[in-house]
Amino acid sequence: MPQQAMPPLAMTWLMASLVMVMLPHVPRMPLWILLVYALAALWRLQMLRARLPMPAVAIRLLCGLGGALLVWLRFGTLIGLEPMVAVLLVATGLKLLEAVRLRDGYVLVCLGLFLAITQFLFSQSLPLVLWIMLSSVLLVTALILLNQTPGTRLSYRQPLLALRMLALAVPMMVALFLLFPRIDPLWSLPSRIGQGSTGMSDVLSPGSVSRLARSADVAFRAQFVDEVPSPSERYWRGMVLNRFEGGAWRRTDMRQLPPNEQTVFSPDRLSAAIRYRVIMEPSQQRWLYGLPYAQSNSPGVVASPDNHLLLQEPITGQFAYDVETWLGVRVDQALSPWRRDYEQQLPPGLNPRTRAWVAANGATTPRQFIDRVLAYFRTEPFYYTLEPPPIADEDFVDRFVFDTRRGFCEHYAYAFVVMMRMAGIPARVVGGYLGGEYNPVNNTLIVRQFDAHAWAEVWLAGEGWRRVDPTAAVAPERVSLGLEAALADDPGFLASSPLSAYRFKGIGLINWLRLRYDAVAWRWQAFVVGFDSDRQIRVLQSWFGELRPGWFVMVLFGSALLVLLPLTWWMHRVRRAPSPLATERRFAVIAEQLAQRGMARGPAEPPLRFLKRVRHYLEKNDPLLLELEQAVAALYQTPAQFNSGSVELKVQHSR
Repeated sequence: MPQQAMPPLAMTWLMASLVMVMLPHVPRMPLWILLVYALAALWRLQMLRARLPMPAVAIRLLCGLGGALLVWLRFGTLIGLEPMVAVLLVATGLKLLEAVRLRDGYVLVCLGLFLAITQFLFSQSLPLVLWIMLSSVLLVTALILLNQTPGTRLSYRQPLLALRMLALAVPMMVALFLLFPRIDPLWSLPSRIGQGSTGMSDVLSPGSVSRLARSADVAFRAQFVDEVPSPSERYWRGMVLNRFEGGAWRRTDMRQLPPNEQTVFSPDRLSAAIRYRVIMEPSQQRWLYGLPYAQSNSPGVVASPDNHLLLQEPITGQFAYDVETWLGVRVDQALSPWRRDYEQQLPPGLNPRTRAWVAANGATTPRQFIDRVLAYFRTEPFYYTLEPPPIADEDFVDRFVFDTRRGFCEHYAYAFVVMMRMAGIPARVVGGYLGGEYNPVNNTLIVRQFDAHAWAEVWLAGEGWRRVDPTAAVAPERVSLGLEAALADDPGFLASSPLSAYRFKGIGLINWLRLRYDAVAWRWQAFVVGFDSDRQIRVLQSWFGELRPGWFVMVLFGSALLVLLPLTWWMHRVRRAPSPLATERRFAVIAEQLAQRGMARGPAEPPLRFLKRVRHYLEKNDPLLLELEQAVAALYQTPAQFNSGSVELKVQHSR
C-alpha cells in the first residue's frame, strides 16, 4: 500500500520551524552546517514545485558520510556534546531531501523537538527558554498540518490548537519538575569541546584582563540578605597568583603545596558576616568569587589554603552558591618559613633598573616602602588605558615603569608585586572583579566582564595579608566610580558588545526595562535553573516532613495520577451527541408508507437517490412527498424552509 504524501503546506511550515530550532546552535557550531540545511531546504522547495527530482540514494549516502567526516575534522572526534549535536543537525538537514511521505514529516517533527531539548545542555537562560517554547509551538503546528486533509489553508486555528495541546502538558511538567529526582550526571553533561574559558584566567600577563573590558557579558550576579557593601569594598576575590614563571603570574595548585601548607585557614569572626547568594555564568573554570574573606557551605564548594573558593568541577552551566564574608578579619598573621620564602621568589637577573630603584628607595619598614611605590605611581606620569603599547621584553617591569608608563590594572599589579618581592616583602597578585552595577529592583549586584580587575596583596607582620590596589594610585575613579568613569573616553571600552543594552542605560525607559528584566532573570536562575537536588529535598521536606523512600515514591506516583486522571477524563469525556434517532425513525416510517404504495426503498439506497426516484411517481403537492423532502433535508442538515425545486440543489451541495 503506498504511503500518503506529505501536504506541501506542512512541509513548508516544517522547514521554517526547523530553522527556528537550529538558530540558537549557530554560535557554537560551524557555519557550514547552516549552509547544508539551507541548500537542502532550497532543493526541497524545488522538489515541491516539481523542478528538481529527489537526489539518488547514493548521493544522499555520500552527503551523510561527508557531513560526519566534516564534523570529525572540525572537532577531532564524534564523541562529545558538540560533535554529536553537530551530526544530528547535519542529519536533520539531509533528511529534508528525502522527506516526501507523511511518516517522513513525523520523523522531522521528532528530530526538531529533540534538537530543541539539546539546547538546554548548553544553556538554560530565560531568553532561550522562551525561544524554545515558540519553536515547540511551531513544530506542533506542523504536526497538526501533517494530519489535515490536502488543500487545507493555514489559519489561526492550527497554532491555537498547538498552544492548547502544549498547555495540557504543563501540569505534568510542573509535577515532574517538583517531584522527579534530579539526576545531575545525566542532564549536566560536561561540554568538553568547542567552548573556551570565559572570565578571569589563572595566568596573568599584560593584556589578559584588559581584553575583558571590551565585553558587557554578565560574569555573575549576587543578591545580598542585608545592605550591599559600598563600591570601594566590592573586591570580588577569585584566584591567588603567587608563582612567577615564563613572564606571567600563575596560580599554585593545592597539590603542589607541602602537606603542612594545605591547611585551610578559618578567619576570626570579629564582625557580623555579610551573607549573600552568587549565581555564576558558565566559565569552564573552577574558581568562584566572593568578597574577602569568604566561606561557603554549598555542596561542591571548597576553600583553598590561599583563601579563595573553588569548585570540584569546571563550571559548565549556571552555578549558584551561598557565601558568608567577614570584611574586617586578619588572615595569616604568621607565615611559615616555607610560605615566606615562596611568596618572595623571583627569577634572578631580570629587571635590573627596577632592582636599582628598589635598592635606592629602601625604607625602614615595609609599610613605608609600600607608600613610596604608590607615591611613585601617583606622582609620575603614569596612565590608565585599555590600549597600552605592547612590551615584548622579558624585562617587562623595567620597560613599563621607566619607559611606556601606560597600562591597565594587570600592568600595575604585575609591576607592584615584583617590586615588593625585590624589597623582601611577601606579595602576590589577586585576580577577580571590582565593582558591580546595583539593581534596586531585587537588591542584587550585576558583575560584568568589564569589571575584571587585578590587585596585590602584601604580608605585614602582625597584620597578615593586606590588600593594596596600585591602580587606585593612578586612576582612583576606577575604585570609587567604576571602570566606565575611568575609561569614559577610551574607544576600546565595550568594543566587543556593540548591541548590549548596558550601552543604552542612559535612556530612561530602556534602563527601566533592562533592570526589571535582570530581576526576572535572577528569579529564573535562582528558582528554576538553581532548583537542584538539595533544594528539592528541602522543599519536599517542608511540604511532607521526613522523606522516606516508600513515601517519596507514593507522592511521586500519586501526584502523577492527580494530574493525569483529570486530563484523561477531560480529553476522553463523553460529549452529548445530538440524537438522530427521531429523524431516522421519521424517514423510516415514510419509506414504509411509500413501500405500501409500491415504491419500496432499495437495500442501502441513499435517501437522496430514493427521493429523486419517488418524485417521478408522485405529484408535487402529494403530502407524503412533502414529508419525505422534509425528512431528507433533516437527515442532511439542510434548512427546513425549502421547496421541492431547491431541495435537490441544497442536498447536492451538502454532499
